[in-house]
Amino acid sequence: MISDLSNATPEQLLHAAEDSVREARLLEVRKLELLLAWADLHSGDPQAEPGAVLVRYGGPRLITLGGDGTPEVADLALVEMAIARHEHVLATRGALADAFDLRHRLPQTWAGIREGRCEVWVVRRVARMSRTLDRHQVSLVDTAVAAALDQAPSRILTIAEAKVIEADPAAHQARIDKNQAQKGVWYPKPRPGSQVDDNDAVNTAGIGTVFARLDEADALAHQHTVDDLAAALAEHADVPEGAEPLGMDHWRAEAFAMLADPAAVLAFLNGINDTPGTSEVEEVAQQPSRDPRRSAEVVVHVSLTDTGALGPVARVEGLGPRLLTQVSDLLGRHTTIRVQPVIDLHTGRSVNGYEHPTDVKHRTQLRTIGDVFPHATSLFNKNGRAPDHDHTTPYDKHGPPGQTGDHNDTPLTRHHHRAKTHHGYTVMQLGPDKWIWGTPHGLYRLVTGGGTTAITRAEYQLHAEHSLRFDLAA
Repeated sequence: MISDLSNATPEQLLHAAEDSVREARLLEVRKLELLLAWADLHSGDPQAEPGAVLVRYGGPRLITLGGDGTPEVADLALVEMAIARHEHVLATRGALADAFDLRHRLPQTWAGIREGRCEVWVVRRVARMSRTLDRHQVSLVDTAVAAALDQAPSRILTIAEAKVIEADPAAHQARIDKNQAQKGVWYPKPRPGSQVDDNDAVNTAGIGTVFARLDEADALAHQHTVDDLAAALAEHADVPEGAEPLGMDHWRAEAFAMLADPAAVLAFLNGINDTPGTSEVEEVAQQPSRDPRRSAEVVVHVSLTDTGALGPVARVEGLGPRLLTQVSDLLGRHTTIRVQPVIDLHTGRSVNGYEHPTDVKHRTQLRTIGDVFPHATSLFNKNGRAPDHDHTTPYDKHGPPGQTGDHNDTPLTRHHHRAKTHHGYTVMQLGPDKWIWGTPHGLYRLVTGGGTTAITRAEYQLHAEHSLRFDLAA
């Protein structure tokens, strides 16, 4: 341990920071282990003890906190542990429920966090997400999450969500049906005093608020309509000289408000000028009808079961895991559906120019899903900013042909691209979806589709000595 941080070198600070992450994770695991040990000491039925006060008179009893397959614990025994943990007994119950689930229902995940591979809060949330599954169904979640523990928390939770749905599609359909019965639109009235509140987040002077719960396909269609109308309003807006153009949030609000008058929307979109003696509705009626349905690219990832049938869950880019019935509803909004050929991620090519071809970029983004900088969390989707496709080995305009391709493509967000370019990071590409990184002060990471793993300097050098230029086109 460094006694005086002000005298530490950059390398010492970085390694101390890395060690503290692992120590903090293991400390959180230790807290769960202590809780489990206490529960094991109090797993016997207190009603079987001589002279036990009956439950109907407030006596202690066994309760089940975790999911199917977890043991019971004496309820009143947790009160003293809550005092030791400096928390309310309900918080202690919640933590023990998660710990029970991890030890008894998610054993592979439990083993992984005991190695310090992941933040404990992430797997505790997985335990809660999967609690309604039975002991057999939850094994599907355990296997997938344990394999993904080196990934970013958001990716782990997305994988867990998909596996919970896949493990019990009927239960998820019931969730959908329940939500469909609870749709609505609400126009809440402002609270007294909110118009003069100095907090901008709650001030309501001159504005109204709308909340809506819609069918997902309807919400997406509404979003597209508002976005299109907002873009048109912004394009045709008069901007005073010297003034900054208003942002798209403003124009989306204007578009949303304009939808209250459909005739005005159609008049605007069709470029209708008011004519004396003719109502706006009559003018709209004279215009050719506009098909509200629009073309869209929906990227859906499906998998096959052992029988060759489609699995019950698909991953829709930009949305996440969805039942196949939900995907059908989304696609049903379009009169024409064109199925594109499946892209073979085992193929590749190289070119002589500097710019990565579109097909190379597409394959790389499908292989990696997101930013390949160590511990990055950004996922690529059509609505976000396109990644920078950086040459892993810098492009040399006087170098050999074929420098650009699947073998030399590192997709990064702009901030990470800048860090790699200007701050002394090293990176080698060991395959179409595998990179090893070195930081300016000697931290080393292996990045794959399965996440980021810490490696030693010796392992990094071993990769460097034996790495061969990856060329899928060969």
